[in-house]
Amino acid sequence: MTKDYYSILGIEKNASKDDIKKAFRKLAHEYHPDKKTGNEAKFKEVNEAYIVLSDETKRKQYDTYGSNFDGAEGFDQSQGFGGFDFSQFTQNGSGNGFEFDLGDIFGEFFGGRSTNSQKATRGRDISIDIEVSFEDSIFGTERAILLSKNAKCDTCNGNGAKPGSGMKTCDTCNGKGKIHEARRSFMGNFSTVRTCTSCHGSGEIPKEKCSTCRGAGIIRKQEEIKVKIPAGINNGEMIRLTGAGEAVLGGTSGDLYIKIHIKRHSVFHKEGHNLIMDMRIKLSSALLGEEISVKTLDGDIKVKIPEGVSHGEILRVKGRGVPIDKNRRGDLMIKITIDLPHRLSKSAIKLIEELKKEGI
Repeated sequence: MTKDYYSILGIEKNASKDDIKKAFRKLAHEYHPDKKTGNEAKFKEVNEAYIVLSDETKRKQYDTYGSNFDGAEGFDQSQGFGGFDFSQFTQNGSGNGFEFDLGDIFGEFFGGRSTNSQKATRGRDISIDIEVSFEDSIFGTERAILLSKNAKCDTCNGNGAKPGSGMKTCDTCNGKGKIHEARRSFMGNFSTVRTCTSCHGSGEIPKEKCSTCRGAGIIRKQEEIKVKIPAGINNGEMIRLTGAGEAVLGGTSGDLYIKIHIKRHSVFHKEGHNLIMDMRIKLSSALLGEEISVKTLDGDIKVKIPEGVSHGEILRVKGRGVPIDKNRRGDLMIKITIDLPHRLSKSAIKLIEELKKEGI
């Protein structure tokens, strides 16, 4: 009795090639014997359905002849996936049988992670926190940070070889940087590819090992790194220094992430590109006006309090805020608070009574 291959894959009869492939991927992943949800019989059945429906000629025959179709007769499970084109799933599809880096769908099948030798290794990222003053956060500064980390050996420049000795072809992988290993399973023969652990994928090893790092190319040491804090940085912002993280042999260094914490200022706070401050003035200054000296982050300035200024009114001093670029800055915003006296002298009371008579 002919099996209903469409039902096995859970697709409609008018399903496209992509639909067939997607259905196969999903079910093959679910039923693979190496998985907890595995079912070898179902896995073989799904594979058989895919072999027929993914081939246009066999699919036409199957659709035409139905129960008389024998395109899958004699299907030998020991031959693996037969007509299935693994090169569509991997970068290293080959002619005889197949060859791949354990990744993608097969990395998931076998419960491991990809060993793609083409993917360069990368050092560990480092994350640190530093505190800066409010002034430095506004105008920017440069800080020196001392880090203890894995870094490139200065003696051999990171190649692990004794200075002057040079490199030679790796004996383990014959200079290829990769090791091919033959594997056999019920699906058939295949080979996997892994990075050579002797040369770390470079294809070369030192003729003589560096005495400082003993051929590792990497040593643990303290390194001073200079960090530029940009003007106007906000509290909690991160600065990323590419390649300033930990080094790794045969790969690229990780990154350094610096989180900025800004100390609070007793007078100023920042809103966008503007600096905000409160100013307390006497009632007489509010009524008559006055010129007051104000200490800003970059020097003293004179601020004129206009006559009749209101409580809560904001005075703007242009160009005394946060730098925007080399030629522009935000403004200094001064919020006025009028201090009202709690006690008045007899003479002050008389004066205020006179003002009251005048409607003031």
